[in-house]
Amino acid sequence: MKIILQAFIGSIIIHIIYIVGMMLVGYIKTRNYKPDIASAWDKVETLQSEVVFGKVNSPFLYLFTFIGVTVICGIIIFSYKTLLN
Repeated sequence: MKIILQAFIGSIIIHIIYIVGMMLVGYIKTRNYKPDIASAWDKVETLQSEVVFGKVNSPFLYLFTFIGVTVICGIIIFSYKTLLN
C-alpha cells in the first residue's frame, strides 16, 4: 500500500511540473514576442471567418495519463526497492 501511495504522489508531482512548465514556456514566448510590423504590410492575407480558441480534450484523457504515470512510477519504485534489497 505504501508503494501505491508513493506512486500516486509521484504522479501528482510529475503532472504539476508538466502543467507549470507549459505555462512558463507560454509566458516566456508571449513575453519575448516582437511582431515585425514593417514587413507585415508586404504580405497581406485574408482572415478566417471563424475563430477557434483552443482544443477541447476529454477529461478522461487526464485521468488515463494520471493512472498511466502512477503505474509507471509504481513500477519504478518497486524495481528500485527490489534492487536495493
